[in-house]
Amino acid sequence: MVDPAVRSVLADAVDLARAALDELGDGGVGAYLGVTREDECSATHRFASELPGYRGWQWAVVVAAAPDSDRVTVSELVLLPGPDALVAPAWVPWSERIRPGDLGPGDLLAPAPDDVRLVPGYMLSGDPEVDETALEIGLGRKQVMSLEGRLEAAQRWFDSEYGPDSEMAKAAPSSCRLCGFYLPLAGSLRAAFGVCGNEFAADGHVVHAEYGCGAHSDTTLPTGAGSPIYEAFDDSAVEVVEVGPAGSAPAESATTEVVSTEVVSTEVVSTEVVSTESTPTDSTDELAPESSAPESSAPESSAPESSASEPSASESEQTD
Repeated sequence: MVDPAVRSVLADAVDLARAALDELGDGGVGAYLGVTREDECSATHRFASELPGYRGWQWAVVVAAAPDSDRVTVSELVLLPGPDALVAPAWVPWSERIRPGDLGPGDLLAPAPDDVRLVPGYMLSGDPEVDETALEIGLGRKQVMSLEGRLEAAQRWFDSEYGPDSEMAKAAPSSCRLCGFYLPLAGSLRAAFGVCGNEFAADGHVVHAEYGCGAHSDTTLPTGAGSPIYEAFDDSAVEVVEVGPAGSAPAESATTEVVSTEVVSTEVVSTEVVSTESTPTDSTDELAPESSAPESSAPESSAPESSASEPSASESEQTD
């Protein structure tokens, strides 16, 4: 693009401008973009930059020629950002870049000399308690919060996560105004704000009087809430207790194993108790008639624990 206001001798110096960039030795000189007028004696030729990391930037070469002269010289070469170049944001003073939470241990942050949030301590601040205290001691603090400062703070606290419109407040059973952990502020802000004193809630934070949470002092748990007092009863567990050695109990009690179960069922007992019909008897029992060896007088040592049952019907026929 050629500016029609550029003198022809300056507009025709494209090769001179490119040669100056080549002589610079940085490389990355791309396509010619055009010339623009600076004044009657100078103009700027622009070339696309192909340097890595400088996408959208442009090489600018300023050429000059005296009035009524056909001799052009190079005045300046510079790499400038184009309309689509990636550049840093506009510089902002540090005092305007500070945000809440930036202040750290040891940092100093003085208020601006004309900070509207502060007024001299000898002036009426608009807060009855502050003004009354200052009058009582005869001086008061050097500076106190102005009405504007208190209104800004109140609006900031109202819009915070501890304000009345937060999700926590909407789901709360009651408000902080009625909570025993609510510590109201002094002065004109007392009507709307206080500090939470519950370590399990918003402890140490300024909260709105209409804020609330589940840790309200009047909160009661619904009936049946919590964990059961006793452990759940498991009816699938069976504990088998081993019988002691022979001789420690009467022979009659040795005919069965003691089975301790949490739930007694006929199916479980039938699998754990030794059946009297399926257990083989000792050979001595086969020779002795049933009447000659009553169960109450049979010695425990003559029959093992598993053979102390009565003879079956087939065994009685063999004895007869």
